Amino acid sequence: MRIALLGFGSVGRGIARAILAKGLDITVTGLADSRSGIIDAGGVNLAAALARKEQGGPCGNPGVSPMDVVEKAEYDILVEVTPTDVETAEPALGHIRGALRRGKHVVTSNKGPIALAYPELRALAEANGVLLKYEATVCGAIPLIHAMQEGIAGNTITRICGVFNGTCNYILTRMAAEGLTYEQALAEARDLGYAEADPTYDVEGIDAGIKLVILANTILHLETTLDDVERTGINLLSPEALQLAEDQDCTIRLIGEIIPKAGVLRVSPRIVPKVHPLVVEGTLNAVTVEADLAGDLTFVGKGAGSTETASAVIGDLLYIQSRHVQGS
Repeated sequence: MRIALLGFGSVGRGIARAILAKGLDITVTGLADSRSGIIDAGGVNLAAALARKEQGGPCGNPGVSPMDVVEKAEYDILVEVTPTDVETAEPALGHIRGALRRGKHVVTSNKGPIALAYPELRALAEANGVLLKYEATVCGAIPLIHAMQEGIAGNTITRICGVFNGTCNYILTRMAAEGLTYEQALAEARDLGYAEADPTYDVEGIDAGIKLVILANTILHLETTLDDVERTGINLLSPEALQLAEDQDCTIRLIGEIIPKAGVLRVSPRIVPKVHPLVVEGTLNAVTVEADLAGDLTFVGKGAGSTETASAVIGDLLYIQSRHVQGS
C-alpha cells in the first residue's frame, strides 16, 4: 500500500513512527508539511525525515509543496493530518478534493473539512469510487465512528453524549481534586502541554462542538454547522460551583450532547454523579451512545496525542487496504 502523508507535525510524525515500529507494509511515496516536501516513488526514508525534522530542519525539499504531492505523487491513499482551520477548512479541504478527484482514497484527522464540507466530499468520493475515512477527527484513539458505522449498524441511535475535550476534562479534574481556580488549573494544563497559549478553542466548547457537528452529519445524517450547537464553556466556572457539586457527591464535566429526534446539539458544563460512567479523570474522553437494539454503550479512552491519533489513522488505512487496495 502506497500513501502520501501531508502534515509532519506531532500527528504526522506519530504516524511515521507507528509505520516504522509496526513494520507495516506501507510505503510513503510523498511527504510534505507547510515548509517542504518529498516525492519518491521508491519510498521516502521515514527515519531520515524524522531525524531532520526533530533537529529543526525541513522534512524535505523547500520547492515541493503539499499540493505538489497531492497532484504528482503516486499513491493509493492520501493521509491528511495538517493543522485544522475550522473557519475555512483550508488548505486541507483543497488537498482532500484534489486526491478524491484523482481517484485516491483519503484518511484524515482534520476536523475542518469533515465539519464544513462532508456532504460534498462524500459525494466526490462516491463519484470516484474511493473511500473517505475520518476516525481520528473525533476522540483520538477511541474507535467511536467505526463502532457506530459498523459495529451497531442497523441500530437507531437516539442520543450521543460525552466528554469530548481532554483539556477541559483535565482542568475540571484538577479544580475538583485540589480546589484550584480555573486560572490555576489552566496554567497547569499549559505547563503540561494540554492547553494552547490561546485556550479559547477548547475551554469555550468550540472543539467539542465541532466534534458534535461531525457526528451529527456523518453518523446521524443531519445537516448542521457549529452555529447550530448551543455552547457554554468552562471559563466562568468557579471552585465554589465545584464544591456545591461535591456536597451532592457529584462533580462537573463539560458534556457534549446530540439528541437527533429533537434536533438538539449542545455543549455545556453539567453536574454529574461521581459514579456516572462519563466521569473520567485527566485528559480522557468518554462517550455514551444510546441505541434502540444495543442499549447504552460507553467508550472511554485517550482523545488526543500523536500516538493515539496515529492509532486511529492506521486503523483507517488498514480498513481501506483490506477492502480496496489489495484488490485494485
